[in-house]
Order: sequence, then C-alpha cells, then structure tokens
Amino acid sequence: MNALQSKWDNIYADCRQASNASEVLSNHRYLLPAQGNALDLACGMGGNALLLAERGLKVDAWDISPVALSGLRSQAEQRRLPITTRQVFINPDNLPRGNYDVIVISRFLDRSLCNAIMAALKTEGLLFYQTFTRDKLDQQGPSNPDYLLDCNELLQLFSPLTLVFYQEDARIGDRRHGNRNEACYIGQKLKPV
Repeated sequence: MNALQSKWDNIYADCRQASNASEVLSNHRYLLPAQGNALDLACGMGGNALLLAERGLKVDAWDISPVALSGLRSQAEQRRLPITTRQVFINPDNLPRGNYDVIVISRFLDRSLCNAIMAALKTEGLLFYQTFTRDKLDQQGPSNPDYLLDCNELLQLFSPLTLVFYQEDARIGDRRHGNRNEACYIGQKLKPV
C-alpha cells in the first residue's frame, strides 16, 4: 500500500454512505443520454456513479481507495445498480480510447490526464468536471496549488471540446450564495481529439 492510498483509505474509513453527486452533474442530469457507458473517475464513495447508474447508464467507478470502493459496491448492490468498481492509480494509460458516453470528475485534478480523458470519450460524449479553484473563499479542499485551478483553467485544459456549460463564481456579487470554491464545466466531444 502506498502513502496516497493509505491517506484516502483513512479519509473514507469513517464514511458510512455515498456522498452526494457533484453539483455540476446533479444540476444538469437532464443532459445525460438514456443509455451508454459512463466513468466516474476518482469516484470516492461514488455519489456520481450512483446518480449515473440510476439514470440508466452502465458505470465504471475508479478510485485509488479500496475502502471507498467497498462502500460504493455495497450501495450499488443494495440498489441493484450496474456499477463496476476498479482500484487503480489513475494515469493516462489506464483510460481506454473512445469508450465512454459520459465521464464525471469531481474534486480531483491531475492535469496530465486531460488529453487521455478527452480521448476516452466517444464522439458526442459529455465531460462533467467540478473541482477547487485557487481563488476560493475558504479553506475547503486542498491547499497545494498543484491541485487547484487557475481562473478559467478548465476552459483551457479542455478547449478541444465544445463548451456546454461553465461556472466559476469566485468573488463576484453576493458571496453568501453560490458555489464559491469550485469551477463547474461541461464539454462535449464533437470531433476526434
């Protein structure tokens, strides 16, 4: 067991149920296809995977933590949902080309994966991405800037995709409302990447 896996196993050890789906996915679930293959990448306890499976998609859920995946498998079995879990240290070579109609990533950032993520989408496939920004209002999420987005960075990282939705509220307007710590992105692959 490596230190990264151990860290996440310890975090998930006290979790008893799946987390909620990410805001960008739950608020835009109406964009999902009625069927197809989906990937919840760095799935944690699998809130996104459960929502995707409930919407009729066949879901692969990948994470480094076997503790998190065990909890997700239990939830999927109880609900009789088609979710296949895989413990993996995620790298570009893991992602099969042209395999997914939907990929969801929430609160995980590894810039070296961007091209492989886009390549893993089928034509017309959708990417839902939500993660922390450097210009956040509180200490929620990572403090290491390597794991935080610059302003509008998701737009640059996934520029080959067609933009469907983008939100990054940061410090604009009434700071008591809205998601102030994360960028939310949806892109669609309309041509080979």
